[in-house]
Amino acid sequence: MTRAPIETQYPQIGTTIFTVMSALATECGAVNLGQGFPDFDCDPRLLDCVTDAMQRGLNQYPPMAGILPLREAVSQKIAACYGHTYDPGSEITITAGATQAILSAILAVVRPGDEVVVLEPCYDSYLPNIDMAGGVAVRVPLDPGTFRPNFDKIRAAISPRTRLLIINSPHNPSATVWTPAEMRALEDLLRGTNILLISDEVYEHMVYAPLQHQSAASYPGLAERAFIVSSFGKTYHVTGWKVGYVAAPADLTAEFRKVHQFNVFTVNTPVQHGLAAFMADPRPYTELPAFYGAKRDLFRQGLANTKFELLPSEGSYFQCVRIDSLAVPERDLSEADFCQWLTREVGVAAIPLSAFYADGFDQRVVRFCFAKQDQTLRSALERLARL
Repeated sequence: MTRAPIETQYPQIGTTIFTVMSALATECGAVNLGQGFPDFDCDPRLLDCVTDAMQRGLNQYPPMAGILPLREAVSQKIAACYGHTYDPGSEITITAGATQAILSAILAVVRPGDEVVVLEPCYDSYLPNIDMAGGVAVRVPLDPGTFRPNFDKIRAAISPRTRLLIINSPHNPSATVWTPAEMRALEDLLRGTNILLISDEVYEHMVYAPLQHQSAASYPGLAERAFIVSSFGKTYHVTGWKVGYVAAPADLTAEFRKVHQFNVFTVNTPVQHGLAAFMADPRPYTELPAFYGAKRDLFRQGLANTKFELLPSEGSYFQCVRIDSLAVPERDLSEADFCQWLTREVGVAAIPLSAFYADGFDQRVVRFCFAKQDQTLRSALERLARL
């Protein structure tokens, strides 16, 4: 190399743990319960809807904010589920997945030096996104063990420079679900402030009885300040399509679209038309809790025969377990080293919870994904039974 090494803009950012563990799972022929994606197909009717759109010639640029029929369908779904009506024209934007939606929202409102309160453990894009905007992340831990929000700690983290707070329910990685009391406490905490909110709700349709998803849209004091983010990929088993949406008040949406138009501009046209047609039937998302609840129960019943300690799985398609009770030397490994060992020696890939903390906080917990065929889960459980 004749030129000088590049002075990287983001020297602290490396390859995501999901990429690392999925590659290791492939290398070792392990059952991949690490990265959160299904190993089964979506509803064939959805494919037919997208194919029909392609064959009808709907293959050119759509409107920057997304096709109106899809935005209307999203508005109707939110109103039916959460009792809040968003204007499809000025308050809903179709995005290239939820990750792009979160980045664009942060870039839209966070100025250099602004503080952003983040509750850890958190999805791994949040902190790099804040860095990209020039913001300052203020990390507040969810209570270890329960992963419930601690409002005394959140209140103490807020300062005059706080611009934004990010919440996530159902929560990745812990699979906890915020309660109505917790949502009201957040509403009370933010009342009278100018603090904005990103409510990451990509697992909104994976909440298990008797609990119900508590959307920020249902709480007026939160809805008025919130970018609400969700994912068609998670809901309809098409994570590789990378399509999501943001619902927000008109003034916040206007700022969001300033970034969106120069970030991705717009999103795959025939997929948008296919989703709009498919959403006419609400059953695919109203039946999702029972569908994933059965997989959760199958997986938990199998894990009960191992030395893992199961933590609650209230929502999402994740199951966290403690590794303290495993035999020596495995229980003495760090979470990250344990996941490497588990993948290589047992043939099952998991994700260490320490990867969701900026400081690598290790509490002897790892995360499995049960969004898999029952046969895949049984195969993994047979291997884990050796522990």
